[in-house]
Amino acid sequence: MKAVNVVEIFSSIQGEGKYAGCRQVFVRLAGCNLTCSYCDTPDSRNTGLAGTIELTPGKRDFAKISNPASLQDIAGHINHLLTSPHHSVSFTGGEPLCQAEALAELMATVKGRCFLETNGTLPEKLKAVLPYTDIISMDIKLPSISGREYWREHYEFLRLAAVKDVFVKVVVTKDTMPREFSKAIQVVAEVDPEILLVIQPVTPINNVAGVLPEKMLELQAEAMKSLSDVRVIPQTHKFMGQI
Repeated sequence: MKAVNVVEIFSSIQGEGKYAGCRQVFVRLAGCNLTCSYCDTPDSRNTGLAGTIELTPGKRDFAKISNPASLQDIAGHINHLLTSPHHSVSFTGGEPLCQAEALAELMATVKGRCFLETNGTLPEKLKAVLPYTDIISMDIKLPSISGREYWREHYEFLRLAAVKDVFVKVVVTKDTMPREFSKAIQVVAEVDPEILLVIQPVTPINNVAGVLPEKMLELQAEAMKSLSDVRVIPQTHKFMGQI
């Protein structure tokens, strides 16, 4: 059985997107193919020597685990936390699809719904985990944030993901340009205008400036011209004090 590099596993409240407020087991995997300016989990970009696992859901009684960890051990930790009711298991990062083959095996052994949080830039990797995935939260990474364009990758990724319960999240900042936001709307609309778009105002970090409230209203109004369901949802776990 394969091994996987894990940053942390814990029980908490989903703070972003369509399922904000739901209780989830979070499995943060190491490694990422991007370096976004607003990243709030930079440590997850690197495969570390050790990760942490919460022993009791919500108690923050963490223990160290060595990396790479066997999938059997990680599945055991996840399924132990799932003995307490949870909505789903969120596989996040970093970018979890950087370990797609191991992730597919891990998802197959999880005794709960699998929720994939992804930057949506690795459509070929998605194919490996798609059969085991129930919900997909796909980011569209705007060029002003990621440093390059991923429009083709985002379109192909969303086209594949559309067979699942999928929604798209776009993080916007003070420097978000109208042209790139319009292109993001176009990508979603070309796949399916019924797909939920969540516009997420950035939580200011790393000198990234926040966006004005009136600007959020303008962006939502623009998106609603092409998409049937557009919501503005910030990172709610930040002001709840949840990890």
